Amino acid sequence: MTQTPTAHTSAQGQTKATFTVPAQHPMVTVLGSGDSLLRVIETAFPAADIHVRGNEISATGDPAEVALVQRVFDEMMLVLRTGQPMTEDAVERSIAMLKASENGESDGQETPAQVLTQNILSSRGRTIRPKTLNQKRYVDAIDRHTIVFGIGPAGTGKTYLAMAKAVQALQSKQVNRIILTRPAVEAGERLGFLPGTLYEKIDPYLRPLYDALHDMMDPDAIPRLMAAGTIEVAPLAYMRGRTLNDAFIILDEAQNTSPEQMKMFLTRLGFDSKIVITGDVTQVDLPGGTKSGLRQVQDILDGVDDVHFSRLSSQDVVRHKLVGRIVDAYEKYDSEHGTENGGHKNHAKPSGAKRPQGK
Repeated sequence: MTQTPTAHTSAQGQTKATFTVPAQHPMVTVLGSGDSLLRVIETAFPAADIHVRGNEISATGDPAEVALVQRVFDEMMLVLRTGQPMTEDAVERSIAMLKASENGESDGQETPAQVLTQNILSSRGRTIRPKTLNQKRYVDAIDRHTIVFGIGPAGTGKTYLAMAKAVQALQSKQVNRIILTRPAVEAGERLGFLPGTLYEKIDPYLRPLYDALHDMMDPDAIPRLMAAGTIEVAPLAYMRGRTLNDAFIILDEAQNTSPEQMKMFLTRLGFDSKIVITGDVTQVDLPGGTKSGLRQVQDILDGVDDVHFSRLSSQDVVRHKLVGRIVDAYEKYDSEHGTENGGHKNHAKPSGAKRPQGK
């Protein structure tokens, strides 16, 4: 797309830019059905007046906003050229990334198009991709580091993206097996009183991991892979005493581990293995007075080589938009009242916080 010469800046300090959409891209793919994508852009940039005529889009107004509008359309075209459609959500996330870069809130090294077109796994007719900058950096960290912590609120894709990377690693023969585990903390010592076999007792606590697996693999293949030990889904207690070689290991709901359990799990790491630990330090379900191993480990392993902490925030929530607003509302309440989880302080550093050098 092209922008008209800057000579179109008026005496009032307004700029006009014109974008030409290549003929191979129908305007509906750029503007959206019923101009839905255009409305998202117009809402985000009220100081820019946007008009469409044929395959030309013009924007007039505040120079800074006009420049951002042009960048939004440029990024949209880069995504469309890959064959991936643009959605309202993708446009909103592109705008958020560009504004964050403009305001100095991010380093701007990754563009929206780079984030939105990074394929992790294609399965059953759908492709799993990161949707936010922090999600892309989380996925990239999993590629670069042996142990990665994904810490953030519900709905930020911590576990889902880690599962996708695990399946990708198995399919590309980087590992021979996937091990998925989480603490069955809600059952506590009452596990023996629940009806059924041991696996029937623990199944409710592991069900979210099964559900994610079914999204990413042929459901008929999963029982066969589990029977062969290629995929193992087990409670954290089953990890004790083992050395896990040549495996992609995911510990989910890690905020519900005790410090002792966290140390036990981390020391299971064997050769040619990778560990991803996910959790939300604001959702601890441990009995009163029990310290969260996920909170403590951030201080213990900070700066250790080949260990990375990825932090996601309400801005990375990829569920219903209301979920992000709910997360923000709870964070505001906690900060105003000075407590979290019944009086326990949240020791996690905020998303994007600078870590001391030395990694």
